[in-house]
Amino acid sequence: MTPNLPSPVSAATSPDVDHEDLVDQIRMHGDVPRHIAIIMDGNGRWARNRHLPRPLGHKAGMQAVRNVVEAARRVNVQVLTLFAFSQENWARPADEIAALMLLLEEYIARETQELRESGVEVHVLGDLDLLGPRARTAVTRMTEATAGGTVLQLNLCISYGSRAELARAARLVAQEVRDGRMDPNEITEDDIAQRLYTAPWGDPDLLIRTSGEQRLSNFLLWQLAYTELLVTPVLWPDFKHLDLYDAVLEYQRRERRFGRVSV
Repeated sequence: MTPNLPSPVSAATSPDVDHEDLVDQIRMHGDVPRHIAIIMDGNGRWARNRHLPRPLGHKAGMQAVRNVVEAARRVNVQVLTLFAFSQENWARPADEIAALMLLLEEYIARETQELRESGVEVHVLGDLDLLGPRARTAVTRMTEATAGGTVLQLNLCISYGSRAELARAARLVAQEVRDGRMDPNEITEDDIAQRLYTAPWGDPDLLIRTSGEQRLSNFLLWQLAYTELLVTPVLWPDFKHLDLYDAVLEYQRRERRFGRVSV
């Protein structure tokens, strides 16, 4: 446990908190999570609370993505994985889906150059065959333009579902067995992990879920086995730099044992 850290509740809400002071404390008082994943929830409620259409909540959430990317870079997080659009979201009304796809294209058009210049390499994880041609083209443009970034790896999970990801991994293993390249009696956990979308980056150290909902919503079910979980009542469009800093400070207070007993 790390003593003398500011309260994770007070930091984001106090107008007197100095960003640089918090960043310095994070850097001094423990390990920064190498990989942070976020379930970005609450856009619809944010809009409803303001009597606005749901698409405007999603649009407001775009600024929160910018906030969290900037904050992650400042505290030297290496990998940031954001749950942007689930496979289940395809069942939403057609006009909302169309608005979300337009926002995706807008985000890519607006942010790609700055992400590239900031050393952020973007990857998009999920079943991209379900995207329309324009969205797929935009995604390809962003990933190609940011390739080679070394400051932060940004994973956007779009058309993503963890059960579908696990089924895909099982199919890949089954093909190896069918072709005689793998003995079914020797399949290991690592064989599954290496066939997940997240294989290049490993499991998250910290999962943040906004809006107060306490469920995983079919997100990274395999990868979150020993991840520290943090639920915040903050709705995603209201998520600021300080909210990420608070989450990292809370992470630094925790003792990660991975099923073992502390000595």
